[in-house]
Amino acid sequence: MSRISSAVGRVRTSALGVTAGLIGWFVLVELASGILQGYYVPLLPDIVGHLGIRDADVNWFEAAQLLLSALVLPVLAKLGDMFGHKRILLFAAIATAAASWWLVFADSFTTFLLAWALQGFYVVWLPLEIALIFDRGRSASRGSSQTRRAAGLLVVGLHAGAIIGALAAGRLFTATGGDLKLALAVPAIVVSAIAVVIWLGVPESERAGGERRLDLRGFVILAAALLCVTGALSFVRLPAGPGPVAIIALLAAGVALGAWFVRFELRQPDPAIDIRVLRRPEMWPVQATAFLVGISLLGAQGPLATYMGTDPALGYGLGLDATDRSNVIGVYLLSLIVGAVLFAVTSRRASPRLTLIGAAALVGIGYGLLLPLHTGLIPTLACLTVAGLGSGALVAAMPAAAAAAAPRGQTGVASALTNTTKTIGGSMSSAIFGVVLAGAAGAAVGTAAPLAGYLTVWVICSAGGFVAAVLLFFVPKVAFADAAEAEVAASAARGEVA
Repeated sequence: MSRISSAVGRVRTSALGVTAGLIGWFVLVELASGILQGYYVPLLPDIVGHLGIRDADVNWFEAAQLLLSALVLPVLAKLGDMFGHKRILLFAAIATAAASWWLVFADSFTTFLLAWALQGFYVVWLPLEIALIFDRGRSASRGSSQTRRAAGLLVVGLHAGAIIGALAAGRLFTATGGDLKLALAVPAIVVSAIAVVIWLGVPESERAGGERRLDLRGFVILAAALLCVTGALSFVRLPAGPGPVAIIALLAAGVALGAWFVRFELRQPDPAIDIRVLRRPEMWPVQATAFLVGISLLGAQGPLATYMGTDPALGYGLGLDATDRSNVIGVYLLSLIVGAVLFAVTSRRASPRLTLIGAAALVGIGYGLLLPLHTGLIPTLACLTVAGLGSGALVAAMPAAAAAAAPRGQTGVASALTNTTKTIGGSMSSAIFGVVLAGAAGAAVGTAAPLAGYLTVWVICSAGGFVAAVLLFFVPKVAFADAAEAEVAASAARGEVA
């Protein structure tokens, strides 16, 4: 019997056991997350009609959810490190399910906006999952390698869910005879089921020893800084936002609060975010890469969509209708999935550091190729596919790399920070791209932005990828590897023979 028990234990801590068990549940969770992110977009025109609002008011939905996500993500991740990652993951799933059901019955702009914002609790799912996987693999001294492979599978589930959600929404809306409430109930049912899956199928992580406390003052300062920065960037994108003076003042206040936060955290014994960890050579390039990849992954999607719809009679643009544009976006999403799969496959043998560098370089190459190859659908698709392969690998790699670089008891908040910095990078670039395209609109015919504006967007995206690749060279060669692998590499560097 003891032999059977030890055999079962070995299977549970092996890569196969982790992948077939815990990772299987988390792929379902990320599938649900993707459905949430893709399902509502095709229904937005019907939601506008149901609420009796203007198309421009839809911008407030994204802005509100972005603000709440930026505020709750580091707090919930820290609570997961302190009190158990499964416990906080379950809470976030229940909160998301409650908000999803609220959307079904919300019949005014205000209530729908509040429910939409609260649905943003799903942003903490992936960082907590990464922390749980890393904790599970740490006991077998394979936390880093298992987390890298698992992260690729989770990203596959995320993007597959987004595709499923986008394709299913319109069909289910038609199947229900145009009943918006019935259509909106579908994602609510999905998330409710996922909460049950987490409750029954996911084991709790092992908590770090020692006394822990929540640095409330630090989180308040951080929340205020994020609120100022993300609020200012959201106002730039909103048509009815405040003037430039107010926006600049908000950004300046956010920067000042961020500097205060850094000084305050350096004096705390158990800080909200350990600044000393962020200074490590294996950590700061990863966080910087998350910011830079957010530029192209999140900020460039709007300009790409408008470029694809621009009339080629102007001398540029692809002139695609809504259906063809959605097909191009679908191909791009598939390239993200392939990139995540390739990362999961190659991470077993390739150096994690070199994989990150190569993925970042692919983003730079893909957008760089758009500069000469933007005049036809096939060349444009090829360029986006190259960039998508790199972006998919980076989305999978960054949370896993941050978790591997974090000390025990900080894996959740380190993984979550890659999401926060990626979102800020996307928001900042989205605001800048909007100004770039609108500021030079007079050089084009009608309402179309000029080609120079689009070329500027692609140059910035390409530069972001190449800069990230350069920064990742500062990461130590043995970073993100398992402890045993790192020790072997260190011994080899010292000329020792194992």
